[in-house]
Amino acid sequence: MITTITKRDGRVAFFDINKIANAIEKAFQATSGTKSYATCLEMAQEVSDYFEKENIDSPSVEQIQDRVERVLIDHGFVQTAKAYILYRAERTRIRNMNDRLMKTFEDITYKDATDSDIKRENANIDGNTAMGSMLKYGSEGAKHFYESYVLNPKHSEAHRNGDIHIHDLDFYTLTTTCCQIDLLKLFEGGFSTGHGVLREPNSIASYASLACIAIQSNQNDQHGGQSVPNFDYSMAPGVAKTYKKRYRSNLASLIEVMDSEEHAKAMKEAFVKLEDMGLVPTLDKNETYDAEETKLAEEIGIPVEIYQKAHAFTVKKSTEETDKETYQAMEALLHNLNTMHSRAGAQTPFSSINYGMDTSTEARMVMKNMLLVTEAGLGDGETAIFPIQIFRVKEGVNFNPGEPNYDLFKLACRVSAKRLFPNFSFQDAPFNLKYYKEGHPETEIAYMGCRTRVMANVHDPEKEITPGRGNLSFTSINLPRIAIMANKNIDWFFNELDHKTDLVVEQLLERFEIQAKKKVHNYPFLMGEGIWIDSDKLGCNDEVREVLKNGTLSVGFIGLAEALKALIGVHHGESEVAQNLGLDIISH
Repeated sequence: MITTITKRDGRVAFFDINKIANAIEKAFQATSGTKSYATCLEMAQEVSDYFEKENIDSPSVEQIQDRVERVLIDHGFVQTAKAYILYRAERTRIRNMNDRLMKTFEDITYKDATDSDIKRENANIDGNTAMGSMLKYGSEGAKHFYESYVLNPKHSEAHRNGDIHIHDLDFYTLTTTCCQIDLLKLFEGGFSTGHGVLREPNSIASYASLACIAIQSNQNDQHGGQSVPNFDYSMAPGVAKTYKKRYRSNLASLIEVMDSEEHAKAMKEAFVKLEDMGLVPTLDKNETYDAEETKLAEEIGIPVEIYQKAHAFTVKKSTEETDKETYQAMEALLHNLNTMHSRAGAQTPFSSINYGMDTSTEARMVMKNMLLVTEAGLGDGETAIFPIQIFRVKEGVNFNPGEPNYDLFKLACRVSAKRLFPNFSFQDAPFNLKYYKEGHPETEIAYMGCRTRVMANVHDPEKEITPGRGNLSFTSINLPRIAIMANKNIDWFFNELDHKTDLVVEQLLERFEIQAKKKVHNYPFLMGEGIWIDSDKLGCNDEVREVLKNGTLSVGFIGLAEALKALIGVHHGESEVAQNLGLDIISH
């Protein structure tokens, strides 16, 4: 008579026939073919009798389960046997996942980052720190949970086997990837980070500071890169406000020194009158402003010669001071984006800025100084990792000698040769130019942290613009794996690539359904502050489904060169035939 069983870990436990009967009963319930418990107990007895007959005193759990399947099939309950097999497979998968999770936690706890692939998985996280380790605990635990309980089993298996890679699996049910933040829109009237409202900035230093805060805040709502698509346009008003402030302060001070305190006070009052007329001092010569200011200076009684000298010196001095403040603001931005943290203090925000197209004097000052501080490097001269910088290139703007920003293009080339940044985006490339509308900066192509862009819009073709949109999810196909399995059969390769692409599309759409059910309050900055396009039209408890449709789901790939080597023995850099095949694969 059987009295014990041998468990998977080698421990011996008491044999309980009722546990077998219960498992059989659940299998019947799963196939809508419920049987009485007595019937299930009879089958369990057959299992026990088999081991007694075979003189197996302490059968293993696996042996018992194998025998249950056999008994069910022998009685003609094939569908029930299949349900039992699936139940076994799922329990085994979860058990293995739990075992693997504990091993993963052990690595995070006791191994140094130099010895742990998991701790070094994200170069933007220091896995040796308390917050970095805690983030990895949560990340790895979430991945295991999603693989075991959330993902469609075939998607989970494909990811686990390496056929595909589901990016940012740890955020699978939580958020989207990245966004192109329109700072012009955000700064107007100020914004909230959830702990109070920040006023609209009034200097280039404030503009740069709030740009970093916006990037950091949005990074806490998403797992991917944060991009400013219109950095030059967005920072230019900050330069204008700084110049206005410096000009007024300098001119009033000079009049006080060169003439009288009374006239200086009157000049300050004149500035208010001028602003009421819609006139402010600007970096560019403004004849209308100059004429009105001169007129008011005469009315105040400031001697003409003193005013002219004070005015000329003020323009020169204020321009120099504004340029210096802009350099310092860009330097602060560069340092902040390489030191400030998001995600529970464990990660530097993945940031990008795009510029090059704004030809205004203010924007040119921003771009020049951004490039100069990038060239100078960080505190010890090291190359800054963030922000990733993209210089937009376009004929008529900056590509040819004599064009308004050509000098900046040359400077960008010099800085890129030394610091790897900026990268370059050619607006006249056919796939970019098709969207471009002159005079509409929102149609200029911009790129995000992972060098991706979002421009086409199948959901709403009227909104094929850059700001306020981003990628929702990525999944990549492992091309070398398919190529190796194809065994040089190119037709088979393309057929299998179709299957994998269909699988990825199905998985991305399932993930979208999860994201679409989120509410505005799940994204307090991204949606609550109207960063994402049309989210300002939603209420706090509204679903974000419709506005997310302005984003993209991305099917990616990896390993084209290796796939070509596996298919025909050479890669696209070694053979024209391979290059043509590579282009066919990517076009496909």
